[in-house]
Amino acid sequence: MSYETLMYFHLATVVPCFFLGIPVFVLQKGTNLHKSLGKIYMTLMMITAVITLFMEAKVGSQFLNHFGWIHSFSVLTIVSVPRAIISARREDIRSHKTAMISLYFGAILIAGGFTFVPGRYLHNLFFA
Repeated sequence: MSYETLMYFHLATVVPCFFLGIPVFVLQKGTNLHKSLGKIYMTLMMITAVITLFMEAKVGSQFLNHFGWIHSFSVLTIVSVPRAIISARREDIRSHKTAMISLYFGAILIAGGFTFVPGRYLHNLFFA
């Protein structure tokens, strides 16, 4: 699959997460709505993390001729989502909350911010 195709699949799964994360954080916790939106959010985040592992780093240094520092956010996601699910099932709300806040700020806001640096698709789309 081409880089461009993977990028569009990645955008199609991660952009909804940006918007889903807000009500999940703001709405009352433990409700059916919170749980349903959370399941959708976590499923999309796992899909997007797996997709990004197949996307070669195009900006910055690479290791193994493929991965860049941006891929560390994929690892964050792949670790945080199961941790959050296990924590919620064990009713360890503090760990669940920590995992979800780390995931949103790290993988959505910080990694998303990096997509606007020169040389990346979103930078070219919005600023070129």
